[in-house]
Amino acid sequence: MWIYEKKLQIPVHVEKCDLQMAKFLITQYGGPDGELSAALRYLNQRYTMPNERAKALLTDIGTEELAHLEIIATLVYKLVKDATADEMKRAGLGGHYADHRTALFYSDAQGNPYYSKQH
Repeated sequence: MWIYEKKLQIPVHVEKCDLQMAKFLITQYGGPDGELSAALRYLNQRYTMPNERAKALLTDIGTEELAHLEIIATLVYKLVKDATADEMKRAGLGGHYADHRTALFYSDAQGNPYYSKQH
């Protein structure tokens, strides 16, 4: 089991809504090469490792990627939290707003949900 400290590894300071930056970062949150994907790849690969040391290393790396996911999630949330529907639409995030308002959701930079790439 892990001990979870309820603080980010790196403090996130966002002073204003910035939808363009959010759009750049959202693929790092849930896109095909984002932090969630990386974490899941490492955590899944550990099952095929030939020894316990390799399994432990992949577990450590995978959970570190989850910490990165939390940082990116905090950034995106703070960048969009005060945005209006019109602002989201102008930034190319209208579909995201229609489905999720300003809540986080795993998607790529075009707003395509991550799970759609699995099929």
